[in-house]
Amino acid sequence: MVGALLVKQPRFIARWALLGACLIGPAACKMVGPDYRGPPSSAVVNSTAANRAFLGGSGSAFSHETPPDAWWHLYDSAPLDELVQEALAANADLRQARANLERSAALLRLARAQRQPSIEVNFDPGYQQLSSESYLHSGAISPTGLYDTGIAVSYEVDLFGRLRRAVEAASADDAAVKAAYDLARVNVAAEVARSYADLCSAGERLVVARDSLGLQLRSTGVTRRLVDAGRAPMLDYTRSSGLAAQISANIPKLEAQRMNALYRLAALTGQPPSEYPKSVESCAKTPRLSQPIPIGDGTSLLRRRPDVREAERLLAAATARIGVATAGLYPRVTLGVSAGSTGELADFLSTPTNRYGLGLGIHWQANVSIPRARIDAASAAARLALAQFDSVVLVALRDTENALTDYARGLQRDGDLAVAQARASEAEQEAEQLYRGGKIDFISLLDAQRTLNFAEDELAASHAQVAADQIGVFLALGGGWE
Repeated sequence: MVGALLVKQPRFIARWALLGACLIGPAACKMVGPDYRGPPSSAVVNSTAANRAFLGGSGSAFSHETPPDAWWHLYDSAPLDELVQEALAANADLRQARANLERSAALLRLARAQRQPSIEVNFDPGYQQLSSESYLHSGAISPTGLYDTGIAVSYEVDLFGRLRRAVEAASADDAAVKAAYDLARVNVAAEVARSYADLCSAGERLVVARDSLGLQLRSTGVTRRLVDAGRAPMLDYTRSSGLAAQISANIPKLEAQRMNALYRLAALTGQPPSEYPKSVESCAKTPRLSQPIPIGDGTSLLRRRPDVREAERLLAAATARIGVATAGLYPRVTLGVSAGSTGELADFLSTPTNRYGLGLGIHWQANVSIPRARIDAASAAARLALAQFDSVVLVALRDTENALTDYARGLQRDGDLAVAQARASEAEQEAEQLYRGGKIDFISLLDAQRTLNFAEDELAASHAQVAADQIGVFLALGGGWE
C-alpha cells in the first residue's frame, strides 16, 4: 500500500526529505508561495502615462506643488475649519470606521499570536460517589475527593511559512483598513466643505434675490405712480408686479436649500437637525480661493489617494494567501509537552498521581486535490485583486482629470458671467433713465430688468458651482492623508 502511495504521489519522498532537512536545519526551509514586492510591472500604476503631469492641470488655476494635508485651510475660513474638526471628531461614519480599525488591529494580533506556543492550564477538583456496579464491585465504594490538574504546551513549527504568510496577509488587510479609514476622513471633510459651500451660496443667492426683489418693487412703485398720473398704461404695472412675483417665488426654494445644508452639517458633526450650527446660519458669501490649487502630478496622486492604497494592500493580502494555500501541500509539524497530576485529593501531587509527556505531531493532507484547489482559488483571488487595483487607479486618474477640467472651465464661465452681470447692470440703469424720460417703452425696461435679475442669479449660482468644483478637485486629489 505504501508503494502504491509512492506511485500515486511522486512528490511524497521529496516532501518528507524536505521535512527532515527542516527539522535538522530550519534555515534550509523557505516560505512557499510568491513573495509580494509591489504591484507587477504590468499594473497600470507602473505605466509612464499614469505618472505624468495631469492633462487638465496646465492652466493658471493650478500649481504643481503638493496639495496640503488639510486642504480646507486654503479657504482661510475659521468657521469651516471648526466644522471640519468637529466632524472628524464626532461623525458617525468615522466612528464606524474607527471601530473597524480597532477590529482589524485585533485580528492582526490574533494572527501573530498563532505563531506563539499554545499554553493550556487546568485544575478540576471534585467530590464523587462512584458506582460500585460500574466497576463490577459487590460492595459500596466510599465517596472520595478527586482532582485533575495539568499544563499542556503545543507549538506548530512553521516549516513552510503557513503562519508567516497568514500574518503577512493580516498585516496587509490591516493596512487596507487604515487606508479605508483615511478615505472615510477624506469623504467627511469634503462633505462638510460641500455642505458649508452650499449653505453660503444659498445665502448669497438669497441676498441677490432679495436685493433684486427690492429693486423690482421700487420699480413697480414708480410704474404705479406713472399709471396714476396717466403717463403709463396699467399693463406696465401688471407686467412689473408680475416680475416681482417671479423673483419672490425663488426665495422659498433658496431658504429651503440653506436650511437643508444646515441640517446636513448637523448630521456630519454628529448632531440632530435641531442642533444645527447656529454660528454659520447667516453665511452669505460663497467660499473662494485666492490662489491656484496645488495638484502635484500623477505619481503623488497615486501615492496619496487612500482608495489606491487600500486596493494595493488588498492585492498584497491576496498574494500572501497564495502562500497560505500552498503550505497545505506540505506536512504540518506540531511539538507538544504536557505535565500534570490526576488522582485522589489525599494524594495531591504525589508520585503515583503525576504524569508528563512529550509528543511530535505530523499532519499531512495526502489528497493533494484539496490544497491544489485552494491554491487555484487563492491565485484567482489575487488576479481579481490586481484587476480591481488597476480599476481603482484608472478611476482615480479619470476622476482627477474630470475634476480639473470642470473647475478650469467653470472658472472661465464664472469670469464671463461676471462681465455679463456688470453689462446687464449698466444696461438696466440706462434703460430706467430712458424710460423715465419717455424715450423707451416699458417692455424695453422690463426686458433690461429681467436680464439683470437673470445675470445676477446666474453669477451667484456660478459661484456655488465653482466652490463645488474646487471641493471636487480636492476630493479627487485624495484629501492629503498619505
